Amino acid sequence: MALELSAGQQAIASGSLGEGAAMAMRIVAATARLMGAPSLIPIASAHIDGALYHGDSGTLFAEKLVEGGAKVAVRATLNVGSLDLMGCSKNRLPPHERDMARRMMDAYRTLGCEPSWTCAPYQAGHRPALGSDVAWGESNAVVFCNSVLGARTNRYGDFLDIACAIAGFAPYYGFHRPENRRATVVFDVSGLDPAFLRSEVAWPIIGSLFGREIGDAVGVVIGIDVHPGEDVLKAFGAASASAGAVGLFHVAGVTPEAPDLATALHHQAPDVTIKVTDEMVVDSRRRLSTAQDMKRIDAVAIGSPHLSAVEFDRLENLIAGRKLKIPLYACTGRHALAALEGNGRRQSLESSGVIIVADTCVVVTPILPDIEGAVLMTNSGKFAHYAPGNTGYGVIYGSMAECVESAVLAKPVFGAAA
Repeated sequence: MALELSAGQQAIASGSLGEGAAMAMRIVAATARLMGAPSLIPIASAHIDGALYHGDSGTLFAEKLVEGGAKVAVRATLNVGSLDLMGCSKNRLPPHERDMARRMMDAYRTLGCEPSWTCAPYQAGHRPALGSDVAWGESNAVVFCNSVLGARTNRYGDFLDIACAIAGFAPYYGFHRPENRRATVVFDVSGLDPAFLRSEVAWPIIGSLFGREIGDAVGVVIGIDVHPGEDVLKAFGAASASAGAVGLFHVAGVTPEAPDLATALHHQAPDVTIKVTDEMVVDSRRRLSTAQDMKRIDAVAIGSPHLSAVEFDRLENLIAGRKLKIPLYACTGRHALAALEGNGRRQSLESSGVIIVADTCVVVTPILPDIEGAVLMTNSGKFAHYAPGNTGYGVIYGSMAECVESAVLAKPVFGAAA
């Protein structure tokens, strides 16, 4: 089916709003043709992942849009950049890369994007309405937006995200279409220990398993008897989107498009049902740790996705004023940092040995010390997936309580009380 552009869209592509907007519209239209979309649809907002520096071409692309006079047509928040502009932490980017990363971040602000610099914009007030169409980048933000908020977005990659934001339109395909949001796989966790399912440590493990088993399909989780909370769903979605290509999941009785199993399935039979066993969980947890039988750790990192205010409360309670023997990097957005600074809590955390990282995280920019054979402990399924390749650190996975106790003692500790 050939793509049909409206007269207004054709005018923008021809330069009616300037060359920057024309370039953006042409990129969106070309993508729509590649994906077989019949038309473009208006979007309510965007979340931009493309402001993270991966090379000079990304900076030059953003500056080309600025030179063309482009401005975002809808609300557009920014994902993490490569620099901690709040000055909480320091990175080891060489001068040229640091300069280009800063230029890139500045260009996106000039385009009219909000300097939110967080991978969890939904925690910073950017929460699209149920059923609204948006164009979000960043895998965990996409899966949370689709699954927990019930807004509609595809996994928009770098540079296509800002093109959609400037054009104000996205291709009508994928998860924008209601029929593609139907669950085709049932993921049954009812056979697992309810106490385990209520624990914080469970959800990145199950999410990682879900991602590997599901791939890019849409699955519905059954066997959850109570709403686990947004931070739990955040952790589950982030792990599933990292281990697989999950862009949308349902939890029967919990997420907005799955008041019950039948609704999530659109009243059709599933293609497959996966009965999760204890053995599958044990194997999934093992896969999250690349460093085995280690007697030391060099750092702890939490906050991927970024720590929420509730998670900072928990972190403080777990530390309980003690001194950490190794650094604990707590990655968060400036919205959460502002709350910590308002009542002196940042100073208290830092005096215990916590290094707060704002605007970015330790896996996407070189903040961790360069240590041969170093080992990182984390409670994040996403960190566990990406850290070995991105930082060179081996990884040990544990709960937040285990991470804190390990930082206090400078060695892996398991079985710590939450």
